[in-house]
Amino acid sequence: MNFIALKMLFGDRAKYLMLLAGLTFSTMLIVQQGSIFWGLMIWSQSGISNINVPIWVTDPNINQVEEVIPLADTAVTVVRSVPGVEWAVPLYKGLQRAKLADGNYQQISLVGLDAATLIGRPAHTLAGRFEDIRAPDAVALDQWAVERLGGPEKIKLGTVFEINDHRAKVVAIVSTQKSFQNIPFVYTTYERAITFTPPERRKLSYVLVKPKQGVSATVLARRITEETGLGAFTAEEFGWKTIRWVLENTGIGVNFGTTVFLGFLVGMAIAGQTFYLFTVENLRQFGALKAIGANTGMLARMILLQSLTVGLIGYGIGIGLATLFGLLAGRRGQLPFVETWPLLMGVLIALLGICAFSSAISIRKLAKLEPGIVFR
Repeated sequence: MNFIALKMLFGDRAKYLMLLAGLTFSTMLIVQQGSIFWGLMIWSQSGISNINVPIWVTDPNINQVEEVIPLADTAVTVVRSVPGVEWAVPLYKGLQRAKLADGNYQQISLVGLDAATLIGRPAHTLAGRFEDIRAPDAVALDQWAVERLGGPEKIKLGTVFEINDHRAKVVAIVSTQKSFQNIPFVYTTYERAITFTPPERRKLSYVLVKPKQGVSATVLARRITEETGLGAFTAEEFGWKTIRWVLENTGIGVNFGTTVFLGFLVGMAIAGQTFYLFTVENLRQFGALKAIGANTGMLARMILLQSLTVGLIGYGIGIGLATLFGLLAGRRGQLPFVETWPLLMGVLIALLGICAFSSAISIRKLAKLEPGIVFR
């Protein structure tokens, strides 16, 4: 009976291709939009992932990583005194203005690292030596800064430009995750970052902390909050806090959610209608099967087999097309595209729901089918 069901499905090529096209389009749209959405969320917490430390200490009222609320310089010493802290170092992070040799200006995200340890440095250096940022006027640029400041022809090792009227010399180029605001990162030492910035009473942006061996980052973060009154978050907590802020204060979640929902509805409508027409046009065949002894349950299993077969084929093709789109459109980092297994699993469940809905419509029709129809 399974062979007969599949032969009926592939035999009506027009209906089969229409079903396949609808389910493929639905899968591709949901995977594509879902992957771009999650890619944007990854970009939104790039300020955290690029630094890559276990605990961030900041003002307790902060909402997301780019919203810097300066702390008193004594905060570093206070955090170091908390039991369970292996080390605590200062971090400067803020938006500044860079002036190029040709007179053009570009906004940058200036990051100042502890000079002694360089904790928070990028994992990958593309050119030069990152340790050279300890030299006078030295800075390191990420690959996006090179692109935004004029490209590899103008920005290279040894290039000199200005940050708030202070001389800066490029000694290294590093690889980082692109930021949500598409603002490039420029790294230097904490002390030099302070001199690059306009005078303020407080300039300490964050305190970066690592717990001692055997101490949980979550437990230590709670202890720092209780003993110092500062806000302490693990990297994961701070990342989700940033994502929640983006979803609550921008229309990204609603826009992508609407598109994904419409893709689901389109797939359900096309599959349901086409599969119903497929069943109606094959009522004589189903009636003949029922007349020779096939019960409604057996016919229902045939319908489900047909539906799941075309659904899984459409699922595979749809994911392949969406992945191909992501590889082509995001190869230079211009488009965020991050496929994750929860997304693919969710799409599979949604597609199975579409197939089940389509099958239910047809099964309901077959349940009322009289075997005698084949003799009329």
